[in-house]
Amino acid sequence: LHVGAVNASLGSPACATSRQAPRRSGPAADGPIIQATPSLAGRAPETASPCPRGPARAARRKQASQVSAPPSPLDLTPVALLDSGDGEAHRGWSAKERRRKPSHLDRVVLEIVETEQAYVRDLRSIVEDYLGSIIDSGQLPLKPEQVNTLFCNIEDIYEFNSEAAWRRSEEFDIYTLYCMNYPNSVSVLRECMENDSLARFFRERQALLSHSLPLETYLLKPVQRILKYHLLLQELAKHYDKSSPGYEAVEEASITMTAVAWYINDMKRKQEHAARLQEIQGLLVGWSGPELGAFGELILEGQFRVPRARKERVFFLLSKVVLIAKRRGEAFVYKSHIFCCNLALQESAKDPTTFKISDRSIPKQQHVVQVRNQEEKRLWIHYLKRLIVENHPASIPQKASEPLLASAAGSPEDFLSPESPKKPLPSPRPDESWACARSRRQSGEKSRQARNPPSSARSVPPEAPGWHGFRNG
Repeated sequence: LHVGAVNASLGSPACATSRQAPRRSGPAADGPIIQATPSLAGRAPETASPCPRGPARAARRKQASQVSAPPSPLDLTPVALLDSGDGEAHRGWSAKERRRKPSHLDRVVLEIVETEQAYVRDLRSIVEDYLGSIIDSGQLPLKPEQVNTLFCNIEDIYEFNSEAAWRRSEEFDIYTLYCMNYPNSVSVLRECMENDSLARFFRERQALLSHSLPLETYLLKPVQRILKYHLLLQELAKHYDKSSPGYEAVEEASITMTAVAWYINDMKRKQEHAARLQEIQGLLVGWSGPELGAFGELILEGQFRVPRARKERVFFLLSKVVLIAKRRGEAFVYKSHIFCCNLALQESAKDPTTFKISDRSIPKQQHVVQVRNQEEKRLWIHYLKRLIVENHPASIPQKASEPLLASAAGSPEDFLSPESPKKPLPSPRPDESWACARSRRQSGEKSRQARNPPSSARSVPPEAPGWHGFRNG
């Protein structure tokens, strides 16, 4: 959905686009064009790989800078905001139309168009005034890989938002790459500011451009913008006439950009959790098993009280294992683990803030967990139940798994299906380089045997669109 097309389809004089200036070649100042496409589910995760840049990219940038001034933007000013003269702009409008106050829909459309134009100007400033100056200078103490990390694919984003063409949701993957790289970009920029000559260069560029904000703020703008499109479109759909021919396009664009925002946030969350898992691996003492990454994604972590323990225990919930440790300074001392294929859960009917997890292969290994509030308990119960179903050694039919996930309380037996083996699988030793994989088992099949293991604070839920370390701008 092109924001200019929105105005053309509104049907009101206040939003008409008949005063559109002729288009010329070169980057336009109007905003994104979005077309609804199938769901983004099932894509391969993006990686923040180094962003390509070379002589061809620099040549295109210089060629773009030689193009004549950008075409005049669409004149989308509502009639009510025009002066009361009888100039050319008023020809064809009645006095009543000129006096009409802009509707809320008019203001939403203007916000979309004006903020997009300002955003494209900011992108152009980053590409030409900062990146272009660095490339043209050639004397700054900056390595090519530092420049690549600092600006990533900002040139692609600038070209993407400057063009007037139909867009598919897959094309917004360039924003996913940029968002994944943004923390690295900030890190490189702060390293640069520790160098006197580079810090002086960036300060001089900021002063010459009369920018009130530093480059770091401008580099954040693409992250903020991509996470705001769905909010702007939702507001537009909210006030759009549902009987208008353009309503379906607005609604589909809103759904598509919401999916894009969720996808970017999900990739960002996975990236942050992977980094956190590596950090935990480095702080874990006494663990002789494989790298924690072999047990899947970090889902939750928290520090809770347990009975008969002087100190609180730290619980790390991964896709295939629950890791239990004790904090010692900055380090985590390994205490025990339960593979999710053997995990049993029991909620307490007496205490609304406690639940018990146990290993079905080792009945004595039980942990009564006392969380801080009921909301935290609901969060942990939800993900524990989900992982129990996903990792169960027997195939659980969907009709049976849905009630289990929806149930508010239950015993460990609630999670056993009729196809479950009579005796649970023992948990492997932590030094074995495999985890309990999901497999289909028929009734009566003998379970595999393995050796028993030696006896021996925050929750991190997924976020909604618009967050992830970034604020909507």
